[in-house]
Amino acid sequence: MSIVRTVIWVLLLVGLLLFSIANWDPTVTVRIWEGIVVDTKIPAIVIVSFAIGFLPMWLYHRASKWGMQRKIASLENAARTAAATPVAPPQPEVERDTVVQTSAPEPASNDTVLEADPDMTTGSTHRPVSE
Repeated sequence: MSIVRTVIWVLLLVGLLLFSIANWDPTVTVRIWEGIVVDTKIPAIVIVSFAIGFLPMWLYHRASKWGMQRKIASLENAARTAAATPVAPPQPEVERDTVVQTSAPEPASNDTVLEADPDMTTGSTHRPVSE
């Protein structure tokens, strides 16, 4: 792409050079405002007109290119972060017809009376008393 751009610029400059050589002699009077009058050559008018038209579009192009490069860099960073973040393995699915039962501790009955056991050094200090 760089070679195409270079060829276009060279052709444009060669065309401007040939135009300038062919039209160098005549002087043109240009009235900018009521009090401002400029006597100049035709190639100078062409170059200034080209710059007036080209410069704003070139600045707009550079600004939009800068903005797009920032967006691309932001998206690349987000993709890099997402790729580096570990993903949890998928959980196995439970069949809908199967009932999963968990065992819960049975509640103590009201018939059992607990009494202190001084012989035990670890664990619970109470033991059931049989009647």
